[in-house]
Amino acid sequence: MNVVCLDLEGVLVPEIWIAFAEATGIPELKRTTRDEPDYDKLMKYRIGILKEHGLGLKEIQDTIATIDPMPGAKEFLDELRATTQVLILSDTFEQFATPLMKKLGWPTIFCNTLEVADDGEITGFRMRCDKSKLTTVKALQSCGFDTIASGDSFNDLGMIQASKAGFLFRSTEAIKKDYPQYPAYETYDELLAGIKAAL
Repeated sequence: MNVVCLDLEGVLVPEIWIAFAEATGIPELKRTTRDEPDYDKLMKYRIGILKEHGLGLKEIQDTIATIDPMPGAKEFLDELRATTQVLILSDTFEQFATPLMKKLGWPTIFCNTLEVADDGEITGFRMRCDKSKLTTVKALQSCGFDTIASGDSFNDLGMIQASKAGFLFRSTEAIKKDYPQYPAYETYDELLAGIKAAL
């Protein structure tokens, strides 16, 4: 049995932190996992900037409320879910993801949790497990599933490499150049065709 594992941001919805950076006019918050492979380092950097500017969870959630899935993302996901099992594996946080999951028709997502003070300040974060995407793919495989994975960033490469088939989707030129063995797609039709061929 197959399970398709998809990244969320950059694949199905726009990057939340980039949208928030644009909403607040703080360019430093545009840094994502496409730029920084070390997620722990990236999140500590982000939390420091939020603290410096007095911004908390509410402000980020207000921005997320204005974000819609990428054009065609829900239709792609609906067709894929009608064909096979799909899991969204994301390094985002449940406090960010819920409104986006509603707009995508409530697919299953495994993600992480923010630590938030009573006043809304983001004080830390709890990762679901170490190397969560790769760890989850390996756990699925240990249960007898074959995995197919797709993502756009450094933190997706582990699950892509460990799966029976893997695809880059709307990735950076640098990642595509460094990992030419993985088909790199720009449209949902291409990605859907690639996944269906691998099933």
